[in-house]
Amino acid sequence: MIASGVDELVPLAGTRAACAAFAMPRASWYRRDHGPRLGPLAPRPAPPRALSDPERAAVLHELHSKRFADTAPAAVWATLLDEGTYLASERTMYRILAANAEVRERRDQLRHPPYARPELLATGPRELFSWDITKLRGPAKRAHYHLYVILDVFSRYVPGWMVATRESAALAQRLIADTVEKEGITPGQLTIHADRGTSMRSKSVELLLADLGIERSHSRPHVSDDNPYSEAQFKTLKYRPDFPARFGSLEDARAFCAVFFTWYNTVHRHSGIGLLTPADVHAGRAAGITAARAVTLDAAYAAHPERFVRHPPRPPQVPTAVWINPPTDKEMPPQ
Repeated sequence: MIASGVDELVPLAGTRAACAAFAMPRASWYRRDHGPRLGPLAPRPAPPRALSDPERAAVLHELHSKRFADTAPAAVWATLLDEGTYLASERTMYRILAANAEVRERRDQLRHPPYARPELLATGPRELFSWDITKLRGPAKRAHYHLYVILDVFSRYVPGWMVATRESAALAQRLIADTVEKEGITPGQLTIHADRGTSMRSKSVELLLADLGIERSHSRPHVSDDNPYSEAQFKTLKYRPDFPARFGSLEDARAFCAVFFTWYNTVHRHSGIGLLTPADVHAGRAAGITAARAVTLDAAYAAHPERFVRHPPRPPQVPTAVWINPPTDKEMPPQ
């Protein structure tokens, strides 16, 4: 065998020459178990510059002291050095902390509370609104207009919008109040969801919602999926073929949005609501339109059943429940 031949030749010619003679990689020979001939591995001696056990204990004691309990090793090292004391290098302090499983954030800083995942349900119009603000490019660089949009999550209908030159809690308060009045919202009927922008979390908006008997909800920080319907509506707006790269003036932006939201509410066939328009679902006409569609499809099937291979055609249905973050640990209501 090749391995045995290498073993016999190694004492005479050395490992390199023996492995080369038999075309055997030296790594393969070293990995083999050579029994007691190699003997147990000797413990690695400590480097002469390593700290002794008492010295390591002194460093750890200093890091655990009251004045350094929340201080980074770099600051500990610098403070002790200014006091004329040198215990170890900054890197050695980190090694000692790592050996004791203590490498973590040592600074005394605010710990943000855990934010609950919003789980919001709408089973009909005027139960759940979401609102957001997006920027529209103005005529010059760094010039923007702010588009405020309130969206009914169930029907995808936009009951209120506004274009302004700035983002303001007072403007948001006025838009919400006008929309709630126009929609005839009663206390305890509506939940309004938004992200965590300054206008959304302003005290004036909070007090307004409390006065109107409206429950408020906010997305978690840096989680855009917590407000998906408003984000999708903004994408529909900005991906329109006639959406301009820049608006020439505030009046241009308002005129464009007036045309867009009329189209969006009354013409746009939304895939999330059975290819109906948001205005039809918001006004409660969805059931009648779906039934009329079913009559037409039944007539088409009766005339040419061979053209429908799998089953008779059925019109798309409007969901009976719409969620923001549907729960995963409990039974979902029937769709």
